[in-house]
Amino acid sequence: MREVPQDLAAHLAGEATTTCHCWRVTRRDGRVLGFTDHDHDLAFAGTSFLAASSFSGSEVEAATGLAASTDEVAGGFSSEVISEEDLAAGLYDGARVERYLDNWQAPEEHMLLDVREVGEVTRSGAAFTAELRSMAHRLAQPQGRVYNRRCDAELGDGRCRVDLAGWTGSGTVVSVVDESAIIAEGLDAFADGFFRLGVMRLGDGRRVDVEAHRRLAEGRAELRFWLPLEGRLEAGQSFTISAGCDKTFATCKSRFANQLNFRGFPHVPGSDFAYSYAAGEGRHDGGPIFP
Repeated sequence: MREVPQDLAAHLAGEATTTCHCWRVTRRDGRVLGFTDHDHDLAFAGTSFLAASSFSGSEVEAATGLAASTDEVAGGFSSEVISEEDLAAGLYDGARVERYLDNWQAPEEHMLLDVREVGEVTRSGAAFTAELRSMAHRLAQPQGRVYNRRCDAELGDGRCRVDLAGWTGSGTVVSVVDESAIIAEGLDAFADGFFRLGVMRLGDGRRVDVEAHRRLAEGRAELRFWLPLEGRLEAGQSFTISAGCDKTFATCKSRFANQLNFRGFPHVPGSDFAYSYAAGEGRHDGGPIFP
């Protein structure tokens, strides 16, 4: 049962109240930001809550049990507080959000209402809306591994163990073709398609998934991405890029010689086998499906 502090309880019991909501956000990089729907900045619990962010919250419904509840906050992009680049870089994904009820005439009178995590974020022009999920949503997340024919490790991580030193290059942006492609130089030492399905990392921390890599004349290359680029990209900007993997056992063995660390189950029958029927020309002696 939630206990309301005595000073705040006395204020709420009065004939008129001066309360507002405040949100303290702890991002993935550890930075702590404070926002309020009041028209003036507030400070308490070691955090400054800014009013210039245009933050506003939706209606919240509380229920018993372990069902995950959600609500939303909406706000506007600000060069001083929330930038579109930080949002695109995923710094707010899974961020911890503490929601407070505060007496703005006496900010020391406040109470913690709930703790949530940032879920889906949608953007429209210069504004955004963020879904706030209760901690109970973690109970619905898959735990552990699943049986899959393809590898579920990321190339070069601790489970894959491929040394990416020999599979990484660096280049410079020559021009931007469109939102999903650039022309780059500095990659002429790598074969056509070497960085297909790879990852490009920019100096500002952005990560871009590469769909295709095509060599061009004069030592240049075209890099095409799965999704449109987030944020501005200009000629002369440097980057690093690493090779990719299609997660199949054949690629793991033939290209990376890493079959002993393959984190998939290549011999698991697929749905085509599950829905098939016994044919006369097949072998039905109880032996293994794959040699």
